[in-house]
This record gives sequence, C-alpha cells and structure tokens, in this order.
Amino acid sequence: MILVKRMREMLFDSILSQDIAFFDEETVGDLTSRLGSDCQQVSRVIGNDLNLISRNLLQGVGALIYLLILSWPLGLCTMLTCGTLSTIMLVHGRYQKKAAKFAQEFTASANNVAQEAITLARTVRVYGTEKQEFKRYAKWLDKLYDVSFRQTMAYGGWSLSLNYLYHSTQVVAVLIGGIYIMSGKLTAEQLTKFTLYAEWLILSTWWIGDNWSSLMQSVGASEKVFRLMDLLPSRQLTSKGLRLQKLEGRIQYADVAFSYPSRPSVPILRRLNLTLHPNEVVAIVGLSGSGKSTIVNLLLQLYEPTNGQILIDGVPLNELDTRWFRERIGFVGQEPKLFRMDVSSNIRYGCPREVSHEEVEWAAKQAYAHDFIMSLPDGYNTIVDDALLSGGQKQRVAIARALLRDPAILVLDEATSALDAESEHYVKSVITEVSADKAGRTVIIIAHRLSTIQTADRIIVMENGSIVEDGKHSELIKQDGLYSRLARRQDDTLP
Repeated sequence: MILVKRMREMLFDSILSQDIAFFDEETVGDLTSRLGSDCQQVSRVIGNDLNLISRNLLQGVGALIYLLILSWPLGLCTMLTCGTLSTIMLVHGRYQKKAAKFAQEFTASANNVAQEAITLARTVRVYGTEKQEFKRYAKWLDKLYDVSFRQTMAYGGWSLSLNYLYHSTQVVAVLIGGIYIMSGKLTAEQLTKFTLYAEWLILSTWWIGDNWSSLMQSVGASEKVFRLMDLLPSRQLTSKGLRLQKLEGRIQYADVAFSYPSRPSVPILRRLNLTLHPNEVVAIVGLSGSGKSTIVNLLLQLYEPTNGQILIDGVPLNELDTRWFRERIGFVGQEPKLFRMDVSSNIRYGCPREVSHEEVEWAAKQAYAHDFIMSLPDGYNTIVDDALLSGGQKQRVAIARALLRDPAILVLDEATSALDAESEHYVKSVITEVSADKAGRTVIIIAHRLSTIQTADRIIVMENGSIVEDGKHSELIKQDGLYSRLARRQDDTLP
C-alpha cells in the first residue's frame, strides 16, 4: 500500500508540474487511468511477481544442481525440457506485454468516454443520446474484451505446454531410469529422488514463467506511468527568477507572435505590439478567435510566445519568478470552476497569505456574493457542488477569490458572456467598481458584451491576431470601424 501511495503521489506531482500544452494533448480519462489501475498494477509486480520469480529461481537452481549430482544424463534431459519451457515463456511474455499495453489504452479510452458522458449528463439527456454514448463506451469495451480473450487463450496455451512437457518428462525419466536401474547405474531410491526433484525443477520453471508473464503484463501497462513520471517539470516551476521590489503593473507586448503547440501552422497572434500602463483599465474586444484570450494566456505564462517577448515593468516576463508573479495576479475566467470544498475555502483558494474570515466576507461583499452565501444552508461553510450555485453565483465567488489577493494586475476574461440578465447586472456592478477603484492595480477586461467596458480607459479591438483599433469608447463609436459594427450588432444602448 505504501508503494502504491508513493507512486501515485509522484505521478500526480509530475502531472501537475507539466506545461499547459501537455494537458491540451492528454485526456482526463487517460491520466486518471494511469493514476488508478496502472499504479496498482505496477505495485503488484514489485511486491509479488519479482518476489516469486526470485524464490522459484533459487529453488530451481538448487533442484538442478542436485539432479546433475544424481545423474547428469537425466539432468540434461530435464534441462532440455526446462529450456523449451523457458523459450515458450519468453515468447508468451512478449505477447502479454504487448497485449497489456493495448488493454490499458482501451481501458483509458473507455474511462474517458464514461467521464465525458457523466460530466455532460444533462446534455446527453436533453439530446437523447444515451444509446449513442453507450455505443461509444461499448466500442472500447469490445476492443478490451478481444485483447483480454486473446490473453486468456495465450495463457491457456502456456499452461497446456507445461502439462504436456511435464508428463512427457516423467515418462522419459521413468523409461531411461528403468534402463539405468537394469544396468546397475542407478538405484530405485535414486530414481525416486530424481523424479521428485525433476518435478520440482519443472514446476519452478513453470512458476517463473507464470510470474514472468504477469510481470510482462505489468511492464506493458506501466510503461506510460514511468514515462509520465520521468517527464521534466515545467521550467516555470523550477527556475528561480527575479522578484521586483514592487510590481507597478506596466505590461508591454513587444513584437509578440504565437501559435498553439497543437496547431503550429495556425497563427493566433501576429507581431503584436501593445503597452498597458500602470493603474489603467484596458478592455480587449473582438470576434471569436481574434486572439483576445491568448493575450491573457501569455501574460499568465500558460504558454510561451513563439516570437517576441512580454515585459513587466521593463523586465522580460520569462526572467521573473513565475510563482511570485502569479501571486500578484487576480484572474476570473469565462467559466469559473469551484472546488468541492466549502465556500470560504473556495474564496481563500490560492491566496498567498493567511486571511481572516472578516477578509473573506469583505471580498464576498465586494463581489456582491455575501447575501446569497449567507442564504446557503451553512453559509460560508456550505460545501460547493455543481447543482448548488448558479453560473452567476459561481462567477461572483470567483471574483471574490481574485479580489481577496489584492492583485497588482486583475484579469477578467469574458466574465459576463454566459450569464443571465440579473447575474450579469451584479457582475457588471463589480467590474464597474473595480475599474473605478484602480489605485495600484492594472485591470484587463476581455469582453464579449460591450456594455461592460464602456467606461474603460482604453479599448483594444482585435481582428485575426492583430490590433485594428485602439481608443476610448466614444472615439471608437465615431470611427465606424469594427468596434462600432460589433456594438450595433449587439444592439446595445450606447450614448
């Protein structure tokens, strides 16, 4: 159990230490499968199979030495049988290793389908796709069954070979031993001992083969576990960079270009040059796919620019201590995710300092979340689950979490795009107050609904990864450009 615990801890630590690009390529079901059944399989190998192989190997060597002492011709005959068994064992072991890799891959794929279907259960129910999801799940189970069936048949062939060679050896030993007894080269007592030790040797060989087969299955299943454990952690988590005496909040994108690692041929940002001044409220708008959120992702160091660099107070971002810098950023995403813990812990989550309950309440009040939190069964001690809070309530808890950090840079990434009218009203009120109280804080607002950013100091308009407009709301409306068209399309009430 200790081994399984340590392996899972090491694997989980390795997974969490990877760059975000790693999670773009790996599925949740696959990773959870590695943490679960694969680690259990590896521990069984080390704790059981290797022990049995060592024990039976010692027993077999002892039996072989005694057989050669009794009668080396008969001993060589038994060695021939064991050699044949060993050859079959190696072939069978290689097959089991290959089959086990396929079995674990199919298991991980089945887990991923199940996790998707359960997570999106409401969507599945509304669209009536239960049978479709069942077929997707059953497809991987059928493949898993086919591999498991082949493994069982191979094991049956291995067992049959043992029985055949075991009994054949007994017959040959008795025939040759009888001839030796008649010629006076061997006594009946010696033949009896020989038969017993030959049986011991063959059974030891078989047990070695059986455990070797199990070992190869586990090796096949655990290859990806060890590969994941051997991955180097993200440079951002290991390097010790600079820590500024005070973070002013001046952000400069200098000739920045970027493409996602999964789509290197698709440019997202094209030689972007942008400067955000300290204490400035900057809104970034544009059509979907224009690169708005990518600007934030690069600032948070979730990805590295393909070309160019980002400067923070004149210092290259990649030279700063990543943990130190992130502790001074507050971030609220489009779809806030809350952990299954009490509301108070969700608001405190990730705060780099110890905070009192009064500070938690202050942050909640700033985010217009205090009233609905107090109406929950246990107030701030209520455990959060998916059905407990609405989207707007989750968003306000996420905003309270960001405000509690008292960040030098506050990022709101489309914080109102998926909310109903009432929830949007509360969140817009928070954004307005945060924007007004900007002393010592740079605010970046990624907006889909333009009604939330009219009071911003600057509005940056993005299109195809480039800045096409930059100015105040009143200025951009008069230009009759993309911003003006977006505003008219949304039919906002604009002055």
